[in-house]
Formats: sequence, C-alpha cells, structure tokens
Amino acid sequence: MSGISNKDREIFENLFVLELANNHWGKLDRGLKIIMDHGTVARYNNVKAAIKLQFRDVDEFIHPEFKGDTALRYIKKTEDTKLSKDDFSRMVEKIRSIGCIPMATPFDEASVDLCIDFDMPIIKIASSDMNDWMLIEKIASTRRPTIASTGGASEKDLDDLVKFFERRNIPLAINHCVSLYPSEDDELCLDQIDYLRQRYPNHVVGLSTHEYHDWSSSMLISYGKGARTWERHIDIEYEGVPVSSYCSLPEQCDTWFKAFHKAREMCGGVGKSRRIITRKETEYLDALVRGAYARKDLEPGYVFSKEAFERDFYLAIPLHKGQLSCREVMNGEKLLQPIKANERLTIDHIDGPYSETSTLKNLIQNRGL
Repeated sequence: MSGISNKDREIFENLFVLELANNHWGKLDRGLKIIMDHGTVARYNNVKAAIKLQFRDVDEFIHPEFKGDTALRYIKKTEDTKLSKDDFSRMVEKIRSIGCIPMATPFDEASVDLCIDFDMPIIKIASSDMNDWMLIEKIASTRRPTIASTGGASEKDLDDLVKFFERRNIPLAINHCVSLYPSEDDELCLDQIDYLRQRYPNHVVGLSTHEYHDWSSSMLISYGKGARTWERHIDIEYEGVPVSSYCSLPEQCDTWFKAFHKAREMCGGVGKSRRIITRKETEYLDALVRGAYARKDLEPGYVFSKEAFERDFYLAIPLHKGQLSCREVMNGEKLLQPIKANERLTIDHIDGPYSETSTLKNLIQNRGL
C-alpha cells in the first residue's frame, strides 16, 4: 500500500460521519433541518464532520413484482423515502454551505454515478454490501476514498476487500461495526478495533456504532484503542415523528464530540514517538531526585570514583540548585575546594564535564530547590 500517501489518509483522520437515519423519512424539509441542526453542533465543537445521505435508484432497486408491497418493511421504507435528484442536490448544497463534507452510501451502480454527479469526496460501502462485487467494482472505478463497515463480514471478505483497494491504491478506511440496531453495551465488541488495526496496519480504522445508553464511553475507549473515524445515525425531534433508539439527537452528538476532545486531551496525540516532557513535569521530578552530600570533611585534590563515592558521600532529598545528584556518575573528577560533613556537593566543588560543559552546568544550576 506504499502508493497511498499520508495526504490521502488524512481525509479519514478524526472524521465524524453523520448519517441521516431512515433517509429522513423522504421529507426534504426534515433532511435540511437535520443537516442544519447537526452541522451547527459539529461546527460549535470544531470537529471535521461528513453528513452522509443514502442513494438508491428506487425504480430499479425493487423488483417490479414487489413494488408497492407493504408487507415487506424494507421495500415499503425504500419506496416511502424516495427523493428526487433535485431534492438530493439541495441537501448536498446545504451540507457544503455549513462547512461539512457531503458523503453518500450508494446501494446500486446508478447511485454511484449520482455520487460522481455531486462530486462526493468520500463514498461508503454498507455492511450489507461487503460481498456485492459489482457494486464494489463500480465504487472503486471512481477512485474516491472509501469507508467500509465490516458488519457481519468474514475475515476472508475483509481480506479480499482490503487487497482489492490496495492493489488499486485507493484510500480505504475500515469501520468496526456490529449490525444490530440498536446495540447493547455488551454487544459492541470494541476489541475488534485492536484486531483490525493489527491485521490492516496501513489503514485508518474506525467505529460505526449504534449503542444508545451513553454517548461518551465508546468514544473514550475507541479513541484509546486507535480508532480515528466514527459514524452514527442522526435524527431530530420534529413534527412528532418518533426517533429510533439507535439515532443520535444534536445534544447527544454534542456529548459525543466533547468526549472526543477529552479523549484527545487525555491521550496526548503522540503514539509513534516518545512524547515531549514538559518543563512542569521535569521540575516536579527533579524535586524528587536525591542529592549528593558528604559523609565527612574532605580536602581539595580528592579524586572521585564509584567505590570512594559510596564510602565518602550519601544520597538524600531534597536536591538543591547547583547540587550534583544520583544521576551524575563521577569517576576521575577532582574536588576543587574543601567540603564539610553533611554539606551538599555542588557543581562548583569539582572539575570535569559537569562543570566545564556550559549546557550541563546550566541544567544542574537551574534544577531543584
């Protein structure tokens, strides 16, 4: 996957995907209000958010014999939530106008073309389509960065999909997802984030989640495990239409976003190199370091060695400014001036690198009490 640059991956990093649930019941005004309300919360929390639509070519998506069949819930919902291209165009325009990224899940090949018509920067593969290779190949032909939800996919399904996108150098993010709506806390299987990151180390791994008891815990855990993109279904309380339990209201997304910022704050943002140690922490630790004190009176010319040091000096707190500590190993240096019993051994008492190297001398003179 060396052909995919860090810049290509950046579009997924710390990205929130907000999916309009149930195709906002096919109501344009409801869809626009969901976009506005959730976009406002995302902007207020200073997060990178994509608002995701669902595209289906309804006329072709349902077999003619089953059109109008009210007994099959999925067919009825698909027909009831049908929107025109003009309606979708207005929503895409609204998403862009509020500073969010427009995105879509296409469920058929014609809908992939619609993604291109609207110039969607990212395309989503739904969990249900992990084996739909005609659709996957059509999506890959766009060469757009793609997010796939794992759902109930087997390990071979995942391997095949990842290799397919890697061979084409198309950026792919992989979302751990449990396809239960809603999901109970004990059904989240968040350890799968570890599995996905270990198996596909060159890809951004995320979490598509449907739990409904709180909007903080899975964020804190998933961020700590290394997830860097997240997805939830979103909705609003509007015109008395019931909100599904797996959907998030604006105030719940507000909690979710704040948990993200708390997770970043606590994790520190550095995972591939040693962190920078702050002056505040260094000063605290320096106060706990033992300083060197003489056991007895010693005269100038005394030569330091490890054996002699253990006999003639002892280590104790507190450490004072300019005082030598347990961190400085002295071997061959000489005492330049007399020192009395229980007097602290300072940088001015000895010759050698600690007193002759300005950076070392400055460090010792400015630490401790």
